[in-house]
Amino acid sequence: MTDVKQTELWIGGEWVAPSSGMYLDDFNPVDDSLYSRIASATPEDVNKAVETALVAFKANKGLLAHQRELWFMKAAELVERDSQEFLDILVDEVGSPLFKAQFEVNYCINALRAIASVPRRIRGEVIPSESPDVFSMAVRSPVGVVAAISPFNVPLLKVTKQCAMPLACGNAVVHMPSEFSSQVSIKFAEILHEAGVPDGLFNVVTGNPFEIGDVLTSHKKVRSITFCGSPVVGKHVAQLAAKDLKPITLELGGKSPLIVLDDADIDAAVQAAVFGIFFFQGQACMASSRILLQRGIAEEFTEKFVAAAGQVSLGDLRSPDAFVGPIISEKQRDRVRTHIEQAKQQGAELLAGGDWEGNRCKPTILRGVNESMEVCRNETFGPVTSLYTFDTIQEAMDKANDTDYGLSFSIFTRDIEKALSMAQQAESGAVHINRPTIQDEPNPPFGGAGLSGFGREGTEAELDVLTEWKWITVNNPKV
Repeated sequence: MTDVKQTELWIGGEWVAPSSGMYLDDFNPVDDSLYSRIASATPEDVNKAVETALVAFKANKGLLAHQRELWFMKAAELVERDSQEFLDILVDEVGSPLFKAQFEVNYCINALRAIASVPRRIRGEVIPSESPDVFSMAVRSPVGVVAAISPFNVPLLKVTKQCAMPLACGNAVVHMPSEFSSQVSIKFAEILHEAGVPDGLFNVVTGNPFEIGDVLTSHKKVRSITFCGSPVVGKHVAQLAAKDLKPITLELGGKSPLIVLDDADIDAAVQAAVFGIFFFQGQACMASSRILLQRGIAEEFTEKFVAAAGQVSLGDLRSPDAFVGPIISEKQRDRVRTHIEQAKQQGAELLAGGDWEGNRCKPTILRGVNESMEVCRNETFGPVTSLYTFDTIQEAMDKANDTDYGLSFSIFTRDIEKALSMAQQAESGAVHINRPTIQDEPNPPFGGAGLSGFGREGTEAELDVLTEWKWITVNNPKV
């Protein structure tokens, strides 16, 4: 216990002990050993963070674009400097294989540099007036205090997108990370502080989300919410936001299809499928949890995919070859087990995996999945996928669109015209042709439909949630 790190709340640019005096245990998912102890915030602590953020927002409204720009350019340099520390946290706290941890760190650095350009791009417009001698214009203004709630699976990526973007738009942020990945956000707070972000503009409250989440999202002085998590919680957050008509961005789950046509490059499609479902042990909203195969290539693809799944490494997480790590918690492990076992009991064929090494589920491939099985329509959030066959393209599109989700879509074919036609039919927030379903960049509008969420993340798309339009007219009679 003496070697276990203990962290406090970050409020107003300083460490603040929780008013409860209580701390939560944070475990390493590899072996469930104690990794750290995080402050357990109370509603009073959340209120203090929001009030502090509001004061800081008002005090810093006059900052110029180039001043905000400098924060993120400097922060990118600091993340590069401390990249090893971030890698260690992502490996030990979240169970990230080194490859995935490196992806997040690199994403953070690139995103910070992209976000640095945002303050200079928050522009208004001149609008022709219907009245004579009137000068009419519209400008964007920051909304105020933004609540940012992030998940455990890509905590550095999400704290960057969900918190740096509001700050770039002139807002203040109160951030609540997942209780499974708080140390990433604590370190990020230190980075922003060193980069020059004024005290109080960025605050981190950690603890039990069921005790403080509603307090944060329903706080009267929180003006906007950006949330990433499960559809169940996302719906609840949306209901709370609706009571005060707060703008909200929801990035939720997925049941993303990967479609392989007869004319596809099979080896490339197999490689994309391996990455798309087994990357970070399937704990990704864009995971390729449904693979649709045109009948002519189904046998060849299946044979190669099953062989490739058997070669996926479950080795030491710090090995460059490691690909599949541990499932984050016992509750989530039970969900993965239940989906697999129920499918097997109800007649699905297990082609690969299905068993475990410690807290790691081996890459699992099912065939013969039907509507009676949980794994058919619900997100497993583990390294588990199902294979389906189809004959016609229309049949493929009907199956792919037959879901309550709509986040990411992948199509493999050598016929680009055909692929673009399918992309237009896809009921999904993103379509990737001859690429895996897992894709993320700072600038494009990222998000989905249905249970995959509402609104879009991105350096352009989020402006409508993080700023609000103001119409200004000036009586300007001719001299």
